[in-house]
Parts: sequence; C-alpha cells; structure tokens
Amino acid sequence: MQLATFYIEIVRGIPILVALFYVAFVGAPAMVGAANWLIAPMVNMGLFPELTIRSFDFTWRAIFALTVAYSAFIAEIFRAGIEAVNEGQTEAARALGLSPWRTFRHVVAPQALRTILPPLGNDFVSMIKDSALVSALGVQDITQLGKVYSSSNFKFFETYNVVAFLYLTMTISLSLLVRLLEKRMARNKR
Repeated sequence: MQLATFYIEIVRGIPILVALFYVAFVGAPAMVGAANWLIAPMVNMGLFPELTIRSFDFTWRAIFALTVAYSAFIAEIFRAGIEAVNEGQTEAARALGLSPWRTFRHVVAPQALRTILPPLGNDFVSMIKDSALVSALGVQDITQLGKVYSSSNFKFFETYNVVAFLYLTMTISLSLLVRLLEKRMARNKR
C-alpha cells in the first residue's frame, strides 16, 4: 500500500513532458538493457537477435509514458471514489451476508462509479490534450503533422485552427459521452 502511495505521489508530481522525456530517453534504454540481460542465453544460442534501442519505437515510448503518468491520476480518482462510499453501506451489505467481493460489486462499485465518472472523464479529456506533447518526441500525432505541414507552406493560422478543431472535436465528444453516461446512471438510480 505504501509503495502504491509513493508511486502515485511521485508520478503526480512530475510534469507530463518530463515523464515523456524520461521514459523515452532514460526508461526505454534501461528496459532494452534489462531485456537483453534476460534473453542473453537465447541470444548466445542464436534463438533471438539482440535488441537495440531503435527496436523500441518512439510511439510506444510515448504510449508507455502517458500510461504510467495517467495511471497515477486515475488510481487516485478510484481511491477517492471508493472511500466516498459511506461505510454504513458496506456494513449493511456485510450484515445481509454478502461476501466482500459481492459487497464491492453490488454495493460499493455502483455508488463509487457515480462519484468517479466526472473526474475520470475530466482526466481522459486532459490525456487527449496532453497527447499533443508527444510531438516533442517527433511522434506523428495531430500536432506534429500540423507543425510539419505549416512549416512547409507557412499557413500557420489555417493549420493550427484545424489542429485545434480536431482536438476540440475529440474533447467535446468525450465530454458529451460522459454527460450522457451521468444522466443514464442518475436515471437508473431512481
């Protein structure tokens, strides 16, 4: 438990861009070195080629970095949502003879989900927007493509309007989906 808390506090305290650079330029070489150490006997027998840092694509490094960074934020949202459920609810379920798993599944999780959904949706919107930072690694995302296109024809205004529109489309769509889920859950609560 203390290890998870330590992980969450450290990762939440590091800016996303720094996490991207750290995973891309420190973590990935270390993982390749560890993988080579693990498969060294198979490499010596000729079963596998030795891995190089170039075999770990920057797109996967960026995905891994965003996963590591946002997992800490999402874990904290889930912790807060579960702790928000009144302890009396759990006690009542246990008094009715429900097992700990059934208590969580039928009593705690549905109530926690109502609390979790808005901040979880907010984090997913933030992740979509923060994905633009992967262009700093040269990963071809919308922002990188816009940068390359606008530098070739000097149509910065038009290009970045399109990029902004695409991000707005994704984030507004996700926000509307979360609101729809919230309304549906509120209707089912009655």
